[in-house]
Amino acid sequence: MIEIKNLSKQFEGFQAVENLSLRIETGEFFALLGPNGAGKTTTISMISTLLLPSGGEIYIDGERLTRQRKDIKRKVSVVTQEYSMRQDMNMDEIMEYQGRLYFMKRKDIREKTEHLLAFAGLTSHRKKTIRKLSGGMRRKLMVCRALLTEPEILLLDEPTAGMDALSRRQMWNLLRQLNEKGLTILLTTHYIEEAQALCDRVALMDGGKLEDLDTPENLICKLGAYAVDEMHPDGVHSSYFAERSQAIAYLSELTGNCTLRDTTLEDVFVEQAGKHLTKGI
Repeated sequence: MIEIKNLSKQFEGFQAVENLSLRIETGEFFALLGPNGAGKTTTISMISTLLLPSGGEIYIDGERLTRQRKDIKRKVSVVTQEYSMRQDMNMDEIMEYQGRLYFMKRKDIREKTEHLLAFAGLTSHRKKTIRKLSGGMRRKLMVCRALLTEPEILLLDEPTAGMDALSRRQMWNLLRQLNEKGLTILLTTHYIEEAQALCDRVALMDGGKLEDLDTPENLICKLGAYAVDEMHPDGVHSSYFAERSQAIAYLSELTGNCTLRDTTLEDVFVEQAGKHLTKGI
């Protein structure tokens, strides 16, 4: 559904994305992970055509993406990090305004609004203005707005940023249901457990480059399925092992405060894409 070939983006001498190539299959739930400045949001912005690439090409469903190809752009909807809705409008007004931007019939707007607000559990709040909604409700409304035009691809840039744990899990359930209906989803997130719980595959980025690409399970197995944490004065040192017996044997030789646990995708993130964050600490 999405093919990126040698994609690059430069800002006044700064290379935000460098020679990025990857494929995202139809119906896949895909994540871009990386530290701040890794190039995740820049990549999303180029797929949404908000930014133009400095080099490379993007293909949507086999056709090259350009700003002029409105038929291709209509297949893609994006939910940005920032709230981009007028504070004095209610949910119905937000949805109607979005539909009219795409020249939808009012009957279609009303019918799809009813369905989407009910699907997201927002119907009882539809007459509240945006300023009176919680952060979680605003995020879900942004997803509903993005789905109004029935896109084939949903781009989500930090969709659960600032949400409490309950609202985040509600959003996870909403996104799972959308993906089960065949929607291709590309996600960026700083909540690593979010990518591990939701995504079929994960691309680890750092410095605008692709560091690794695989399923969460395979990325964890590459590092080692079991982790031993050792407490030191300068912080926690972790060692990784393919077999539990290996981890236990290593643990038995240690003294002091140590623990054995399952390795997570967050460990992979820290060890690969996030190594530079620990330098100098």
